[in-house]
Order: sequence, then structure tokens, then C-alpha cells
Amino acid sequence: MSDDAALSDAPANGGPKPLHGGPLVLLTVAVAFSTFMEILDMTIVNVAVPHIAGSLGVSASEGTWAISSYALASAIMQPLTGWLAKRFGEVRTFCTSVGLFVAFSMLCGLATNMPMLVIFRLMQGAGSGPMVALSLSLLLASYPKTKQGIALAMWAMTVVVAPIFGPILGGYLTDNFSWPWIFYINVPVGVAAGIVTWSILHRRETKIVKAPIDTVGLGLLIVGVGCLQFMLDNGNDHDWFASPMILTLGLIALVALVFLVIWELTAKHPVVELSLFARRNFAIGVTALSLGMLAFFGINVVFPLWLQTTLGYTATWAGLATAPVGILAFLVSPFIGKNIQRLELRAVVTFAFIVFAFTSFWFAGFNSGASFSALVLPRFVMGIAIACFFIPLNQIFLSGLNPDQIAGASGLANFCRTLASSVSTAITVTLWQHRTESHHASLTEYVTHTAPATTAFTQKLAALGIPGKPGLAVVDQLVTREAATLAVNDVFWGCAILFLALIPILWFARPPFGNAGGAAAH
Repeated sequence: MSDDAALSDAPANGGPKPLHGGPLVLLTVAVAFSTFMEILDMTIVNVAVPHIAGSLGVSASEGTWAISSYALASAIMQPLTGWLAKRFGEVRTFCTSVGLFVAFSMLCGLATNMPMLVIFRLMQGAGSGPMVALSLSLLLASYPKTKQGIALAMWAMTVVVAPIFGPILGGYLTDNFSWPWIFYINVPVGVAAGIVTWSILHRRETKIVKAPIDTVGLGLLIVGVGCLQFMLDNGNDHDWFASPMILTLGLIALVALVFLVIWELTAKHPVVELSLFARRNFAIGVTALSLGMLAFFGINVVFPLWLQTTLGYTATWAGLATAPVGILAFLVSPFIGKNIQRLELRAVVTFAFIVFAFTSFWFAGFNSGASFSALVLPRFVMGIAIACFFIPLNQIFLSGLNPDQIAGASGLANFCRTLASSVSTAITVTLWQHRTESHHASLTEYVTHTAPATTAFTQKLAALGIPGKPGLAVVDQLVTREAATLAVNDVFWGCAILFLALIPILWFARPPFGNAGGAAAH
């Protein structure tokens, strides 16, 4: 046997021998689809909120609890992934997580009132929390070392593409069937994925360590992350810290999370392995991933909102304008994964940030008259950066970790990525609204009876049968549209600057960025 073949057949991450052929293909498909459905559920509900609220007899703002309850429970469970995997085994934890996700998906579809739906969404989010992190750990453990880049690529494609297609699929199912079907579609996919994964991996269970439960750390985590997530989800609706409730939640979250960090760094059996941040590559990789995700997700939130609220796009067309970002990401990811051992990963991520910044500046130049094709082109180009962003950064922060640290590291990184997405939504939507108000105030200074352009425009409106106050209302709508467009341009500028500012941070990471379980990088 050649040296290359021997290396390829070596146990991945120091665990059991890697899979080959049909079992590996089946496992990859099963894990990819289960991960896809879990992440899809974070965004598929967004477009169905009005339908859910109307069906269950609640207001649209109350309907958003179907989103925030899932995000809250999932955010709490993600950093617990490492402890759960060690306590019950990675395979058993993953399959149980899939089973809970499927069961509560069905119950969400059967809910007959809002309290039932919120409770079932909470349980669905709690059950699915460890799925994404464990899917990466199981794939890495099942692939030969020389092909782990492909495993990373497959995983990254599902993580990136799912949120993009969520609104499109959610809009289609809601418009053509009914809102419960956004939950029912999880059932056959989840059942098949769980059965396939268990049948292939149940004999390859990881070592179980019966460590005691860190009840103090668990309590601080639930309180801190729960209050923080609730604050981020509802802050904008309550004018942030002008609201006593939001201020109280922020203070509780701050105190609980500070004590959590202190406790976990000194606990004998920590429920969250914060000591991983002492490793240089993990700290830098997760920091770059989280801050990059903050800017990237901000664009993905504000862009479709601007299309729908300002340019008059429907949810379906806004989704279609957003979706092209997944095309190049899907095509380029396998190439990056296959050649990940040959690439200078810091340079690849630098290229990704440059492309992200370039396309963000491109977006910042659009006006309210931009055509659909003009808006789609930068989204298409941005796709190449996605593959060069997620895959190398995952390889960087996993480099040098021991096999038993992969699940915990992936869970902690996934938590930071999810939290960055929540922070991004809160910041960018608030910034967009405030900048819209500022631009509106500035633009109205030029709309006066002494301005020739204003006089000429109001005269044209009067000639069309829209005189006086109705005509001024039309002028105000136009000013508001332009103010919102200038504001969204400001957000894109801010995201572009953040992408560029992240580039120097990357180069503090220390090569080599080998496979997980390789030489440590402190």
C-alpha cells in the first residue's frame, strides 16, 4: 500500500477507521439534510408570520414569538453541545436531537393557539441546538484525513445555503398550501436522516465520560443567554434601553454572563469549555467568523427588508433577488474543500473579505430605481466569497484540537456565530431605521414652497388630479423612499468597512492549519 493510501485510510481524528463508498455517501447526505432542515427552520418561519398570526388570532408582533422562541432555546443549547456529546456520546446525542426536532416540528404544525406554538417552538429549538455542531464533528470523524476538506465543504454548503432558501420555500409553502406545512416538511427528511445516521454510526459511538452536571454554570448560561437573546429579539420594538424591560434584561444578561465566564474558567467540570479560547487559532478563527458573520448577516437581513418595504417587492421576489448568492457558493465550495491542504487559508479568507467589501460598496451605490437584474448581479458575485469564508475559518479554529474537543469547539463556535447573527439583526435594523429618520429630516429641508423642483412637482401632481394635501402626501412617500434607500446604503458602507477591518486579525493565526486532532496551535 502506498503512503498516500495509508494516510487516507488512517483513522480520522484518532477515532475509528473512516468510512468509504456507499455508507460514506449515505451518511453525508443524511447529515447534510438534517443540518439543512435545522438551519432552514431559523428563517423559513419569517415570511409565514402574518399567516400564523392571522390563523391563530394574534397580532403580527405576537406572531414573531414563533421566531424568537426557537432562536432563544437553540442559542442556549448550542454551547452545551460539547458536554452533551461527552456525557451521552456524539452519535446518540445527534440522533436524539434529530428525533426531538422531528417530533416537535410535527407538534408545531398541529398547534391550535399561540401559547402551544411558542412552547413547541421552544422545545424544537432546544432539541435541535446540538445538531449543527455535531453534524460537523461526525462528518470529520467519518472521512479520511486527506478528504476532510470535502467534509467541511459539504457542511459549509448546507449551513450557508439553508438560510437563503428558507424565505423562498416558506413563502411558497405558505402561499400554495398552509403555514403548518413549513413544519411538516421536516418530518420525512428528519426521520430518514435519523434512521440512516443511526444505522451507520451506532457501532462507532464516541467515548462517554460521566462527568457531574455543572448546575451553577448551566443556570448562569440559561439566564444569561436567555435574557440576551430575548433582549436582542425585542429591543428594537421597545426602543431599546428606553424601555425598563429591555434595560433590566440587558443588566441581568451582563451580570450572568460575566459570572458564567469566571465560573467556567475555574470549574472542575465546566458545562462550556471556555478554555478553548486560550488556543490562538480557535480564538482568532471564531472572532473572525463571528464578526464576519455579523456583517454578512446584516446585509442578508436589511437587503430583503429594503426590497419589500421600500421598493415594493413581494416576499417571493425578495427571496429570488437574495438567492443567487448561493450559486457560486455551491459551485466553489467543493473546490476549496478538495484543495484545503494546499491553500494558504489566511489568504483565502482575506480574498473573501475583500470580495464581501467590494460587493457591499457596490450595493451602497444603488438608488431606488435599481432594476432586478442590477440588484441580483452583486449578490451572485458575493457567492464566491462565502465558500472562501466559512470553510477555511472552520479549518483554522479546529486546527490542533483533540478528537474529544471537536464537538465542544464546534458547538461553541456555532453559538458565537448564531449570537453574532442575532446581534447583527438588532444593530442593522435599528441603524437602518435611525438613519432613515435622519435622512428624511435632511431631505425635507429641500422640500419647500420656494424650491423650484418642489413647486414643479406639486403642479404636475395637481394636473393629474392630486392637489393640496394628497399631493404633499405623495411627496412625503417619495422622500421616505429615498431616505430609506440612503439609509440602507449607509448600512452597506458600514458592513464593507467591517469586512476590511477584519483582514489584519486573520494574520495573527498561526499555521499549519492541519486536520483537527493534528499538532496543537497555541
